[in-house]
Amino acid sequence: MNNEFFEALDLLEKQKGIPKEYMLERVEAALVSAFKRDQGAGANVRIVLDPDKRDVRMFRQYDVVEEVENPETQITVEDAKKMNRHYKLGGVAEQELKMKNFRRLSAQTAKQVIIQGIREAERGMMIKEYENKHEEIITATVMRTDDVTGNVTVDTGTSMATLIKGEQIPGETFADGEKIKVFVTEVRKESKGPLVTLSRTHPGLVKRLFELEVPEIQDGTVIIKGVTREAGSRSKVAVYSRDENVDPVGACIGARSMRITNIIRELGGEKIDIIKYSETPEEYISAALSPATINEVIIEDERVCRVYVDADQLSLAIGKEGQNARLAARLTGYKIDIKVSQ
Repeated sequence: MNNEFFEALDLLEKQKGIPKEYMLERVEAALVSAFKRDQGAGANVRIVLDPDKRDVRMFRQYDVVEEVENPETQITVEDAKKMNRHYKLGGVAEQELKMKNFRRLSAQTAKQVIIQGIREAERGMMIKEYENKHEEIITATVMRTDDVTGNVTVDTGTSMATLIKGEQIPGETFADGEKIKVFVTEVRKESKGPLVTLSRTHPGLVKRLFELEVPEIQDGTVIIKGVTREAGSRSKVAVYSRDENVDPVGACIGARSMRITNIIRELGGEKIDIIKYSETPEEYISAALSPATINEVIIEDERVCRVYVDADQLSLAIGKEGQNARLAARLTGYKIDIKVSQ
């Protein structure tokens, strides 16, 4: 416990962001643990850590009594006064211990407790950092892909995490060292550190990509009202403009379709329909069934509607295996019955 020790604490604070005060508390606990292991569980000790003087001191404590019943914790008045003439009956006498007198086993115990303190602090920092990124996009580096499970191990810059096969866009593959964007769906505290769930199939990924790509969304002019998605195939994004002079659909597409193209590229070619949101259900439902042309929307009941289209628009409105109608229903919250106009 010397100058190098306190320099190490300074370095931990600087490089890992672990507060020196936290580590000093852990060091004190470690020294108490080592002392009790060396001298007995009932023995008492006071630790003095002085970062300014770069000094560590230990004092064994005894209760001053007339007759000693427990030598581990008690001392007679006569013996106490030999240590310091000011000690009195009923008080506490202290005897300074030399750090070098600790056995190797005790020192190893202290070291292990200190290391554990560092690990706990690092885990706490990782959890806090991930919690700040909950439901956000992070860029991760692909480290390796498991040939059996298809799970991908990635380096998030904070720690290693796993992008499981079920959270990957169907058909996509990754090269080691490739940078990919992932969506943090969940952060759970575990004994070994934070357990982070990553996804590339979550609708939140599409929403965050638009927020990154479209300045009008960043400044609050254009608002994303809803996203529904079948990853790897098609997404529908409903947008609304607070400024009547700003076209929300055009803002999301961008000049020469640059903005939407960048997002589609990131999603591996997934089709994206940009829908203009409307407070009028008929208008919203009609837009949500894009790219089909809708003749009429009739609201029949709460959250139930009937839609009429020309015969040549029926398959387009329904979509392959019902996908277009299914996504439109999820986006609007309406059960949609599509009919051919008479």
